[in-house]
Amino acid sequence: TQLSAAMAPRLALALALLAALCTGAGAANPIRRVVTMLQDMQKKIEAEGERDQELFDKFMCYCQTGAGDLEKSIKDAETKMPVVTSALQEAKSQKEQLEVDLKSHKIGRDDAETAVAEAKALRQKEAS
Repeated sequence: TQLSAAMAPRLALALALLAALCTGAGAANPIRRVVTMLQDMQKKIEAEGERDQELFDKFMCYCQTGAGDLEKSIKDAETKMPVVTSALQEAKSQKEQLEVDLKSHKIGRDDAETAVAEAKALRQKEAS
């Protein structure tokens, strides 16, 4: 009998499977090993898919809420800007006023020290 070209690979596969089944109970079945390996791969892929989905959901949540939060903080900053600017101007003018006051008080202190020195000198002159 002649085997057709298409039947030869099928027959070889069937013989290989039959030989694998007949190798005995002690040896691990290669088909079972392949099936187990495929099942393990499927579990790993499903776990990776779940992890990827969780990361995607977190990212999408951040994208949806993050943009709103950023817009809100920008609006709040724009609202606070005139208040902060006016407070800064007020602080500058207060600083300038305090510097002027400090200069005048230093001059007053120097005048007072001079007056005290003159008074001491006058008392010593009168006492002698």
